[in-house]
Amino acid sequence: MEIQDSLIDLHCHSTASDGQLTPPELISRAVANQVNIIAITDHDTVAGLPMAHGYIAAQNLPIKLINGVEISTNWKNHDIHIVGLNIDPTCPELENFLSTQRELRNERAAEIGRRLEKAGVLGAYDGAKSYAGGAALSRGHYARWLADNGYAKCVGSVFKKYMSKGKTGYVPNNWQSIEKAISIIHLAGGQAVLAHPSGYKFSAKWLRRLVREFKEAGGDAIEVVLGQQSLNDRANLIALSHQNELMGSLGSDFHFPGGWLDLGKNMYQPKGVNWIWESEKWKSNIA
Repeated sequence: MEIQDSLIDLHCHSTASDGQLTPPELISRAVANQVNIIAITDHDTVAGLPMAHGYIAAQNLPIKLINGVEISTNWKNHDIHIVGLNIDPTCPELENFLSTQRELRNERAAEIGRRLEKAGVLGAYDGAKSYAGGAALSRGHYARWLADNGYAKCVGSVFKKYMSKGKTGYVPNNWQSIEKAISIIHLAGGQAVLAHPSGYKFSAKWLRRLVREFKEAGGDAIEVVLGQQSLNDRANLIALSHQNELMGSLGSDFHFPGGWLDLGKNMYQPKGVNWIWESEKWKSNIA
């Protein structure tokens, strides 16, 4: 099958970070959804990749797994996520970088717990840890615990009520720079992709600035097709990719089964995009 005829999803999460399916469960769902090529891109960890590869081999499944990671970065005090695709997960520089990232993530998570407890939300830290199941603790784990324990109606409302700037559980990010993340991804042999650009809710001016500075920092591609997206948003992201001479990528940002987002859902491949899998570097990585 030609890659342009494949169903591709290059952004999803497992229980190695804040997803709710184990790597084997994630692969099984992708196969059931007829996804041909998938990248597991857990937050600041590659721990789920060996299990996923092993499961594919043991079951002889008809799917290609791309080694990936999603790195949290700080850009002008905003959380910006950079996806690394076709990385070597055993690269020493990458391993050291991700170890530092997880330390920063754990420090931030502990501070969120302290602030919530001070505000009278008791047990949030231990509760979130129970949801993480050994993975690095994230705001997503807190959100699930708070929603399930009646502090908000749903996970989305938790962020508005507790985690947004100025709220009880808000803690500024302490991540490293976009430039550092891109450099590490390149050292690991991969390509750097700006994740869900329109998801940051920036003004048009600030989004253009972000994409331009991502390119100047050495970025390779941006996600132009997202799991939930209007046609106007897709057209705007494609235009930004052309204006900045960036390749296009796509991904559902799947975390758990639901009605709106699923593996491979809405992963169309519009014409006129210089897709990342058409690059010589991609082809040499998966040859």
